[in-house]
Amino acid sequence: MTELDVRDVPPVNRHPKIHDAFEALEPGESLQIINDHEPKPLFYEFEAEVDSFDADGYEVEQVAPDEFVATFPKGEA
Repeated sequence: MTELDVRDVPPVNRHPKIHDAFEALEPGESLQIINDHEPKPLFYEFEAEVDSFDADGYEVEQVAPDEFVATFPKGEA
């Protein structure tokens, strides 16, 4: 699993950085994102735009008031 902490990344740069990291994965791998808020908009963006995103395998957990860990699994395109 690849982990990407985007809490220190400027908001305008987060989604492009996440998309690039996801694209680098092989099918069957997952990208774990650490964020300061629940990434619901990103989930919907991936669901609508990324054919290889396995939405059924998506998980998110709030581990602190300002820390969310979300797993974006990559399936076959």
